[in-house]
Amino acid sequence: MPTTSPIDIPDAFAASYGAGDAGARAWLARLPRLGAEFLDRWELSPDGPAAHGMASLVLPVRRADGTPAVLKLQQPREETSGVVAGLRTWRGAGAVRLLDHDEASGTQVLERLDASRPLSSLADDRRTLPVLAGLLARLTSAPAPEGLRPLSGIAAAMLDRAPYTAGALRDPAERRLVRICASAVAELIDEPGDRLLHWDLHEDNVLAGEREPWLAIDPEPLAGDPGFDLLPALDNRWEQVVAGGDVARTVLFRFDLLTEALGLDRRRAIGWTLGRVLQNALWDVEDGKATLEPAQVAIARTLLRRAAPGLPQG
Repeated sequence: MPTTSPIDIPDAFAASYGAGDAGARAWLARLPRLGAEFLDRWELSPDGPAAHGMASLVLPVRRADGTPAVLKLQQPREETSGVVAGLRTWRGAGAVRLLDHDEASGTQVLERLDASRPLSSLADDRRTLPVLAGLLARLTSAPAPEGLRPLSGIAAAMLDRAPYTAGALRDPAERRLVRICASAVAELIDEPGDRLLHWDLHEDNVLAGEREPWLAIDPEPLAGDPGFDLLPALDNRWEQVVAGGDVARTVLFRFDLLTEALGLDRRRAIGWTLGRVLQNALWDVEDGKATLEPAQVAIARTLLRRAAPGLPQG
């Protein structure tokens, strides 16, 4: 039966999300009542304890007809503004199904997948990488719906901030690398692409399902070139990549498998992957860091050697 009682917020989520800005804290304070309101509106019955990611709360529920589902609550943000449009376009083909939503609050009812079985639970990345490649190929084959955030705007903003970002890094080689990544984006910005991108497809954003073995969750949809979607799959399990002793070989194996599955021009895919490295560098500097993540540096330098073997890497 529906309930008017506030839902319980996990302490860990309250502590982490409450450490954000004033808007995040205000949303968190409203969250228990907000959840209860949507349980009543959609005649949902709680069916287990709430789980959470970094920015959302997910409550297992049953719909009025007994169908298992989840209620997802998250603060509206620019990067998630296209989620409903993206999920509607995919219609469950490779991605979790959207069952209901509230546009103003960003609240969603989604089909229930097996949260205890993310793709990362498989021990061997030789099994997980083909799954990621297959999902990316399916998801990015869809034309982006009208009105979705375009990669061109994001790329332009990245180029505007690149000089400051490069200057904030301590290592001259890393500063040079950021400038090279920005140059790669500048060469591609006039052809940003028109496919529907997930923007964050890695092993923990794929869950086991019943109607399909694996389905993507938590998209942050963009309209753009599928090459911009590869990096999260390239740097999965980075500790294992390093432990394997041949980082470049593993990066190129992954890159070639992904680009072949998606049917991409590899030079363009290298350019847009360097764009993702640039984007991550911007975010790191915004967070107060003065060095780049080693995985990002290794992937960028490996792909640059593939694209132009004689080019200095910094």
